[in-house]
Amino acid sequence: MNQRLKLGVNIDHVATIRQARGTDYPDLLEAAHCCEAAGADSVTIHLREDRRHIQDADVVRLCHECRLPINLEMANVPAIVRIALRVKPAEVCLVPERRQELTTEGGLDVLGQFASLRKTVARLSAAGIRVSIFIAPDERQLAAAARLGAPVVELHTGAFANARGARRNRELRRLQRAADFAHGLGLQVNAGHGLNLANLPEVLQLRWLDTLNIGHSLVARAIFCGLTRAVREMRAALRPYRGGVR
Repeated sequence: MNQRLKLGVNIDHVATIRQARGTDYPDLLEAAHCCEAAGADSVTIHLREDRRHIQDADVVRLCHECRLPINLEMANVPAIVRIALRVKPAEVCLVPERRQELTTEGGLDVLGQFASLRKTVARLSAAGIRVSIFIAPDERQLAAAARLGAPVVELHTGAFANARGARRNRELRRLQRAADFAHGLGLQVNAGHGLNLANLPEVLQLRWLDTLNIGHSLVARAIFCGLTRAVREMRAALRPYRGGVR
C-alpha cells in the first residue's frame, strides 16, 4: 500500500527567536505561510504553561488566520484546555510538560492520569477538535490511549533519535512494534521528536505512519537556507514513504 506521508511543521522556535528580544518579529503567520507554500500539511504550536515561546495571542491568530490546520500541543491543564475550547484548533495533541525541561521529555503517562485525560478528551472531542496523545512506544500506554477515545497517537521518537549503534536499532524496532499495535487498535499513527534529514530514512522504514511533526531541525536548517526551502527539502524527503506492509 502506498500512502502519502504528511508533514506537520512545528514553528515554536520561530517564536523562540522572537521572544529572545521581545520583538514582534519574526512573524509566526508569515512562517506558517512559508510552510504552506513549501507543501506542509499542518502547523504545530505548543502553548506551554510558562509561555516560553508561543503566546496566547499566537494561538488565537494562527487558528483564525492560518490556512493550514493548526495542531495545538498542550498539557492537560484546565486553563489551557479552556483556551483550546475557545479557539478550536483543528487538532490538539496532549503532551507531558515539566517547567524545567528544555523540550518535551517522554510520552504522556496515560495509565497514571487516565480519569483526568478521559474527561479532557471527551470535552475536546465534543467541541469538534481531533485529539492526539503524545506517547512513548509502549503497548500498555497505547492500549490506555485507545480507551480514552482519542483517535490519534503520536509516537515519541526522541529515544530513537538520541540513540546510537545497537540501541538505535532496538529503538527503531520498538517504534515499529508500537506502530503495528496502534494500527491494530484502529488508531491513526503519527510520530515526532528529534527527527531530521539525517535520521529520516530510518523512520521511513516504519509502517502505518500518517504524519510526521518536525520543528527544531527545520528551524535550524532555515537559518542557512530559509524556512520555505527547509520545508521543501523535508517534504521531498518524505516522498519515498510506503506506509503499509512490505
